[in-house]
This record gives sequence, C-alpha cells and structure tokens, in this order.
Amino acid sequence: MAGIPTAAVAATGLVGGYAVARWTKKRPLGGVALAAAGAVAAKGWQEKAGGKAAAALGGAYVAAFAGSHPLAKKIGAWPSVFAVAGGMALASWAVADRRG
Repeated sequence: MAGIPTAAVAATGLVGGYAVARWTKKRPLGGVALAAAGAVAAKGWQEKAGGKAAAALGGAYVAAFAGSHPLAKKIGAWPSVFAVAGGMALASWAVADRRG
C-alpha cells in the first residue's frame, strides 16, 4: 500500500461507489465498491498513521458517505459526492499521507 496514497483510495471509493450505484441502478453494488475502497484505505491508514488515526479516518469516511446525502439535496448529487470526496482526501492526506 506504500505506493498508493490513501487520499486517492478514499476519494475514489466515495466517487466510485456512487458512480457504480447510479450507473448500475443497484445501490448494494455501489455499497460494495464503497466498502472495498474503505477497507483498502483503512489498511493504509493503519500502516501509515496507526490505529487511532485509522479509526478516526474510518469514522470520517462513513460520515462523508452519510453527509453526502443531505448535502445532495442542497447542491446536487455529483457536486455533493465530489465535495465530500475532496474533504476525505484532504483529511487522509493530512493525517496519513503527508508523513512520508
């Protein structure tokens, strides 16, 4: 996991999970994509920043997913997904990726 920034994995999970759900019209399939990327990101967070940071970022990942829904009602679905993905990427970079 050393070569792939966790910021990219987390953001891709949020965007990709929504894209899969939207284009296949199968929300559970989007959830699988979201969860798979979250698991990969969590492994990276654990390796790079430790257990407490991984737990905090995991909580932020779930909160970003949940928060995108009410935000979408205000700004639209895709803008909401990109906004929370950007926030998650920034958090991942700040906590785990910038360390080295």
